[in-house]
Amino acid sequence: MASYDYLVVGAGLTGAVFAHEARKAGKKCLVIDRRDHIAGNVYTEDVEGIQVHRYGAHIFHTSLKNVWDYVNRFAEFNNYVNSPVAYYKGEVYNMPFNMNTFSKMWGVVTPDEARAKIDEQIALEAIGKPANLEEQALSLVGRDIFEKLVKGYTEKQWGRDCRELPASIIKRLPCRFTYDNNYFNDRYQGIPMGGYTKMVQNMLEGVEVRLNTEYRDLIAEQPDIAERIIYCGPIDDFYDFKLGKLEYRSLRFETETLPEKNHQGVAVVNYTERDIPYTRIIEHKHFEFGDQPSTVITREYPADWKPGDEPYYPINDERNTQLYEQYRKLTEGEGNVVFAGRLGGYKYYDMDKVIAAAFELVESELGTKL
Repeated sequence: MASYDYLVVGAGLTGAVFAHEARKAGKKCLVIDRRDHIAGNVYTEDVEGIQVHRYGAHIFHTSLKNVWDYVNRFAEFNNYVNSPVAYYKGEVYNMPFNMNTFSKMWGVVTPDEARAKIDEQIALEAIGKPANLEEQALSLVGRDIFEKLVKGYTEKQWGRDCRELPASIIKRLPCRFTYDNNYFNDRYQGIPMGGYTKMVQNMLEGVEVRLNTEYRDLIAEQPDIAERIIYCGPIDDFYDFKLGKLEYRSLRFETETLPEKNHQGVAVVNYTERDIPYTRIIEHKHFEFGDQPSTVITREYPADWKPGDEPYYPINDERNTQLYEQYRKLTEGEGNVVFAGRLGGYKYYDMDKVIAAAFELVESELGTKL
């Protein structure tokens, strides 16, 4: 007989939500993760009293009230509002593009003046049908915004010149004609006080968790360990890459503690010059309004992905989309395995959408509507 009703592969948000609800439903559940910690990419660790986001900045934002109410069962959220700034050759601009950005860039004061300036620059480009990302961006915001705030950052993210990238990557570049630096439009926003790891730990309370555990090794030793498997790992890895490897963009982080109380005055500064190799610097204490005597910063570098690296952003181009669909068809023959999460579905999710998808999984598996 199986030892568990469910084996959950991955201790991130998807796995934690499902395991919590499975336990409530009376199911015996084992959660495993190949890493040495829970919480997946939202993992935070305490460094000199500062909650450091090890895998990059994660700001929880949503307009889904049921999701917001759910996460607040496991953590108290502060009132952090994401208001990053962009650095370009000694100049600092507010993000996203808003009236503060336009006023700094052109000296305009009113929305009509800003719109007129953007329209003037778009007209000067005289682009019909954009043939690449550069032309697409120029046709949306004009030369100044593109050169200072889009071009270098985008080329670092993708590792390619903007003229070599498809126009479809940038469907729109929203310009806000208000003096509002709030990056998100969602109704609810904040950071869990005490960090995301504590929140996920609360979700997993009472659930058996094994870290530093590879799915393949466990199944080789105990093939019938569970009645059903919720697999949140890479779908191509599950099949030993037999159809080929799905591609991702990855990230590399450099984190250091500085003997300063306040290094940059804001949680996130984007560096939009191509010659600066990192895309942003995160100063973690500002996520929780910290006043510690020291500070921790992380430089974030985009990186090409290779097997063994952490997969962050799926490259959903034609080749990878077709390959994923071939893998998805293979899953139809897996009677007791359900593929879930961003890696199981080869799809980038914001955190709230991860949890909303986990709600659907809970309903389909357990009959519980959240």
